[in-house]
Amino acid sequence: MPNQVLTIEPQNELKFKVDFSGLFEQGYTTYMRLINPSTETVLFKIKTTAPKKYCVRPNSGVLEPNSKVEIAITPQPVYVDPNEKHKHKFMVQSVIAPEGKTNIDQVWKEISPEQLMDYKLKCVFETPRGTNLNDAGDNVAQNEVTKKRVAVADEAKSSTKTFPKSENVESDLQKATLEVILLREEESKLRQENLQLKEELLRLHQSAGDGRAARPHSYGPEKTAQVASMPWVATALVMAFIGIIIGKFLM
Repeated sequence: MPNQVLTIEPQNELKFKVDFSGLFEQGYTTYMRLINPSTETVLFKIKTTAPKKYCVRPNSGVLEPNSKVEIAITPQPVYVDPNEKHKHKFMVQSVIAPEGKTNIDQVWKEISPEQLMDYKLKCVFETPRGTNLNDAGDNVAQNEVTKKRVAVADEAKSSTKTFPKSENVESDLQKATLEVILLREEESKLRQENLQLKEELLRLHQSAGDGRAARPHSYGPEKTAQVASMPWVATALVMAFIGIIIGKFLM
């Protein structure tokens, strides 16, 4: 594709005025100037991505060598959606006029895409106070992103506040487990002492007939029942304690 032979003013962007609601300012016209500095006759066309929102006069024509033309671009009284701010563009399309050709429409039909020269300009929308509507749309989007980030951060802080409670529960469980282990060890000791007492009582019964027979009297039926019940009492205490602990954490 050949380079654009025309000089186009402004070079990069076309500015349009809108009110704070995004409505085009009525009666405001933006101008584009096309200059042909070459020694060739050049045909041109003005195209836009939003043809229903702009009136372009003239939208096509012929530029003789070393001549120029002003293009008036008047926006229609319509609303400009900030989400469309990057979609509004204009393009100047031109081609060197073939010698001997007088029918311009026929030239455009017969021209190949490789012969066309394109030049694009973006649209910028300004409010009465000079605020760029394009930037305003970006600021709105940025504010939404900021709000979402703050919400996520607050949620993370809220989740963090629950961690100490979880750590306390874990600490209480460790203490309860240790106490259960200690009680089980105590129960085991009581069982061993009970076995020793039973063995001693059996030896005393087997010693009948000697002078030490009176000694078993101190281990009569009541004492024997009391000794035998000791491990069961310890077991009951352990089970009761475990039940209290489990009930505490299920509440």
